Order: sequence, then C-alpha cells, then structure tokens
Amino acid sequence: MGKSDNVILDKSFEFSLMIIKIYQKLKSKSEFDMARQLLRAGTSIGANVEESLAAYSRKDFNYKMGIASKEARETRYWMRLIQRGGILNIPKEYFDEINEINSILTSIVKTTSESLNK
Repeated sequence: MGKSDNVILDKSFEFSLMIIKIYQKLKSKSEFDMARQLLRAGTSIGANVEESLAAYSRKDFNYKMGIASKEARETRYWMRLIQRGGILNIPKEYFDEINEINSILTSIVKTTSESLNK
C-alpha cells in the first residue's frame, strides 16, 4: 500500500507505525498501562481520519476530524509524560511529527467549521 494524495491520512498512518514502536519498547520495560494508553490514543488519530473520509456530511467530517485532533493532543500528552517521567527516551522526530499532525488537524477543523458557519 503506497502513499495517497491525502497528507493527513498518510501522516497519521505513518505516525501510528511510529507509536507501535514506542508501544513495543514500553511493553518490554513492563510499562503496560502507559503502553496501552499511548497505543490507543496514537493509533486513534489515523482511525478517525480514515473514518472522516466516509463521512455522510461536512458536519460529520468535521466531527471525526475534531476527534482525531483531540486524540493527537492526548497522544502528545502521553509522549511528554513518558519522556519527562524518564520512562523512555522518545526521539525528537516523534514530537515534531505529532506537532505537525496537530497543526494540520487544527487547521482542517477550523477551516471546515468556518465553512459550516457561513
């Protein structure tokens, strides 16, 4: 399966793969609760983006993208907690990627909300 023309779909999928790597490292350190929390939030971003593509309305699309945005923020929270808590060193590029995903999703939600309110 190759790249699509949908930047946020591709980025969120690739990020999910990155999250799986952190999940596996956390599990190997017996950090099962942290691992599950991060896996759930981090892979939910892409799942909600994927669902938004099958939305039955612009409002439904925006709702799903809004959930993806919230999950991205939660993921960043867990990553920061894991990093700052000294549980695992998470590479800087993972933080760069989640920050970019957050920015894209925020922009999509804001733009869609504005068009719905016209």
